[in-house]
Amino acid sequence: MATLALRGVSKSFGATRVLSEVGLEIADKEFVVFVGPSGCGKTTLLRIIAGLEDASSGRLEIDGKDVSDAHPLERGVAMVFQSYALYPHLDVFENIAFPLRVAKLPEAEVKEKVEKAADILQLRDRLDFKPRQLSGGQRQRVAIGRAIVRQPQVFLFDEPLSNLDAALRGEMRVELSKLHQRLDATMVYVTHDQVEAMTMADRIVVLSEGVVQQYGSPLQLYHHPANRFVAGFIGHPTMNFLPAAAAAGCGAEQAAVEAAGLGQLKLPVDAAGVPAGEKMELGVRPDDFELADGAGDGTLALRIDVLEKLGSVSLAYGTGAGAKLCAALPGDAGLKEGTEARLRLPPAACHLFRADGTACRRLQAPAAA
Repeated sequence: MATLALRGVSKSFGATRVLSEVGLEIADKEFVVFVGPSGCGKTTLLRIIAGLEDASSGRLEIDGKDVSDAHPLERGVAMVFQSYALYPHLDVFENIAFPLRVAKLPEAEVKEKVEKAADILQLRDRLDFKPRQLSGGQRQRVAIGRAIVRQPQVFLFDEPLSNLDAALRGEMRVELSKLHQRLDATMVYVTHDQVEAMTMADRIVVLSEGVVQQYGSPLQLYHHPANRFVAGFIGHPTMNFLPAAAAAGCGAEQAAVEAAGLGQLKLPVDAAGVPAGEKMELGVRPDDFELADGAGDGTLALRIDVLEKLGSVSLAYGTGAGAKLCAALPGDAGLKEGTEARLRLPPAACHLFRADGTACRRLQAPAAA
């Protein structure tokens, strides 16, 4: 397969800048996911890699070769689009074989490549079916098969699961992960769904407004977000943010902060250079809250407005410490809507963000993979 490198890639449509100085290194056989909200530039970046868009500046390298000006067919990439784009009048065999027919390969080679792809994708018994006779997941596998037979150096996926229902998306995530293992291929995948990114990726690129916010493994982004945007985007339910202010005693080994309804907290984060009085935000993931026996520093009262009982876990939504909060609590805790629950914030579980949104480095967080 191939390595992929983007060197200072930027893209503008007229006066609108949609990508800004993107620099990435994607290793051979790596599964990398571009994730971010709608309009962040992730699909444009994928189309630049595919050769369907020209970059305004910067360059693209595949296996160390500059392919910035190369025709899409010369780049050794294959793209699976959000829409299946299948030919309704052709059966599965001919849909998969289409790029091979265009290349005018011998019939025996076409048959061999199509049947091999069909075996990988568990479509052998569907080769004579028309697209209308297939389920959504099967249609998407046909589209993937059409990419496989080209034997590309890099596979590109543009939100391929967005048209499927929730249950089928879950199944297809597993199937795509298995496919990556079987093909041992370099894959770049675009999605707005951070659950897809967390479950499938070797590394994740988080984009916002055309700028790479962070690039790392799923656990690195989860436990050590670079800034408030990444912290709020990665993880489900999303991270809680509580207003706070730096107190005297901030340093490289510890941060002292004051928060309404919580008192003073001493957190194991690197807060060197943070002056007393600076406005900050505490970040707490819903599953890091603990039920507390009583009041005290580091505890808060959560007024429960809505309770989602999911079995072993109940998601409690409400207000506390001057913020809207979500806490993932034991399903057998006996919680009720309209009541208060006393919660504790374990200092080692807390994240701390400065006024400009940058994260203070956590010193006791779980090691990132």
